[in-house]
Amino acid sequence: MGLTSPQQQVVDSKARFRVLISGRRFGKTYVAINELARYARYPNKQCWYVAPSYRQAKQIVWNDLKEKIIKHRWHSKINDSDLSILLKNNSTIALRGADNEQSLRGVGLDFLVMDEFADIKSYAWQEVLRPTLSDTQGHALFCGSPKGYNWAYDLYVKGTQDKEWENFKFTTVDGGQVTKHEIEQAKNDLDERTFQQEYLASFVSYAGIIYYNFDRKKNIIDKFDKTSDTVHIGMDFNIDPMCAVIAHIQENKIFIIDEIQIWSSNTTEMVEEIKRRYQQKVIIYPDPSARQRKTSAAGFTDITILKNAGFEVCCRRSSPLVRDRINAVNTKLKNANGMSTLFVLNTCKKIIKCIERQAYKENTNVPDKESGYDHFNDAIGYLVEYLYPLKREFKPSKPKRWT
Repeated sequence: MGLTSPQQQVVDSKARFRVLISGRRFGKTYVAINELARYARYPNKQCWYVAPSYRQAKQIVWNDLKEKIIKHRWHSKINDSDLSILLKNNSTIALRGADNEQSLRGVGLDFLVMDEFADIKSYAWQEVLRPTLSDTQGHALFCGSPKGYNWAYDLYVKGTQDKEWENFKFTTVDGGQVTKHEIEQAKNDLDERTFQQEYLASFVSYAGIIYYNFDRKKNIIDKFDKTSDTVHIGMDFNIDPMCAVIAHIQENKIFIIDEIQIWSSNTTEMVEEIKRRYQQKVIIYPDPSARQRKTSAAGFTDITILKNAGFEVCCRRSSPLVRDRINAVNTKLKNANGMSTLFVLNTCKKIIKCIERQAYKENTNVPDKESGYDHFNDAIGYLVEYLYPLKREFKPSKPKRWT
């Protein structure tokens, strides 16, 4: 199949600067590759694809881009180490990462794609990449999912105010690659705000309280007497304070029934306190940085201390994105269908206070960590995100041909 009708609208636009905001799996990568190839078919053109990082650029488009160019036999030389393709007409398509600012300077561009541009600092466009289009009168295509009201939103709005700009906004369903059944399933897997952002391509404000789905009437319980043979503990490693949340899990529901907070402490002291309170099997979900971090004088890493104590330890190789932890917790508090599957016993006063009060820093989507409400929330996040990670990736059918 070729481009869908919504994708074709973007391709047919005559605007110099196009802003495409879309839900996940809409097919914006195919649009980007199509446009890179289309512009590069003119002789002596410099075309760039820029992602938030060099690694992402390679993962997202490199293989598909090569496949398209090779299929049409347009290439003269393919450089896999530099992620660039020289065409027979002396045009070049190159992939770059915004994480290496110096690699973005000193080149005049005829066409530029900025993919997932909401995750790229505005400076990269305004101070570095925009000037590369000036002497060539080059064009640009911005693609991505919304990330709140940041500079990406400003560019989107510009599409209604400036004659050289045009904006487009499509949902995941508009892309035609994800079934309606999968969309409905996503409502169960995501909280309402995340679903609106990731699937409906809505600009959602990050102002205010982080765990906005927390409702005392729905998420606080007065008693819990269905204890199990295993306790699950989310842990945040800090000296002042060290925090742990204790939970039971039944039928995919999380019941937080206890809290541990120790000041001027270390991992060894936390282990002793856990053993004092709980004699059954213990599974701990800590901050992945504990693989290298040492909060005790014994010389062992925090993970090693936990394992030596006889605890089962579950954590990722690297720390999950902060927003993924937050979204995972909000989803358990209440998903897009209104179902709550995370509950806190009313005796956990500190945890309840932290959930209710931690907010974002003013005018950012960065959680405030100066108020002291973050430690218990981080502990909850490590547990929830490990057990119930957000399902964000799909494998839609790939177009059989390119237009």
